[in-house]
Amino acid sequence: MADVAREAGVSGQTVSRVANGKTNVDDATRERVLAAMRRVGYRPNSAARALRNGKFRSIGVIISALPTFGNSRTLDAIAAAVVPEGFSIILMPVTRPTQGEVAGAFSKLNEQAVDGVIILIEQHQLDQSEIELPHGLPVVVIDSSARYDYPVVDTDQADGAATATRHLLSLGHKTVWHIAGPPQSYSAERRRKSWQATLESAGAPVPPVFTGDWSPASGYQAGSALAADPAVTAVFVANDQMALGLLRALHEAGRRVPAEVSVVGFDDMEESACFWPPLTTIRQSFEAVGRHAVSALLAEIETGAEAGEPVTVPTELILRSSTAPPPA
Repeated sequence: MADVAREAGVSGQTVSRVANGKTNVDDATRERVLAAMRRVGYRPNSAARALRNGKFRSIGVIISALPTFGNSRTLDAIAAAVVPEGFSIILMPVTRPTQGEVAGAFSKLNEQAVDGVIILIEQHQLDQSEIELPHGLPVVVIDSSARYDYPVVDTDQADGAATATRHLLSLGHKTVWHIAGPPQSYSAERRRKSWQATLESAGAPVPPVFTGDWSPASGYQAGSALAADPAVTAVFVANDQMALGLLRALHEAGRRVPAEVSVVGFDDMEESACFWPPLTTIRQSFEAVGRHAVSALLAEIETGAEAGEPVTVPTELILRSSTAPPPA
């Protein structure tokens, strides 16, 4: 940095401001310093900077190795949110969300010198507080109702499921059938319980639940049974991918959508607008979840502040062509 300062004819403090991306340097001086950096071959050293100021500009993400659409989109959103802040990500997948695996992943991230950790595990072990999160680093938890002493960011799963169910009832359907996600999933269980509570509140019968694994194949399997029952006129599916499988099963059985059976999904994945018919669904904002999680973690890193109230990101009903009143 001293070489750069001599080459650019500025103080070492000015070089430091430019190297650290500070804004209190005029444009002409900044360009002169950057040109001097290129001439002398200067590159900021993140390890040396960390030793100097105690910050590594890196966050860890502990994520379930189970590949799901929601986890992938949320991870993309986290990555998009950290880049403008000058941070990088170290990813630590866990195959099973046990105490040993989560604690081990946390320990490895601590060894790799991260400033904080985001935990993105949707399985119920986290929700039921079976896992005690280690201490020593700022932490933010995504999609869990467990009362940890850390910020929790969550999509309003219950309201989204209730909105989907009420929409179908408002069209005149006597009840709404449900294809749920896997029972070990926190999100799936919140959606299933809200669907059931909404039917009970409306005085509508509660049909038996079909359970899938988030995949189109499991939606197709459940859909084959639903398509064979003429009493089924409305189905709320816990995600759009299983809804795709259901639509195929209904088409193959000759059950017209939405003339005979209405279908609502959850997620609003980009492809859902291109299903046939285009899918009515519940949109959840993975981008907002990732952005809030990163914002809360950076606030913890910078200030060491205690966790505030949980952040709940609202959902939205997206009306397309897969829902209609029941047949006369």
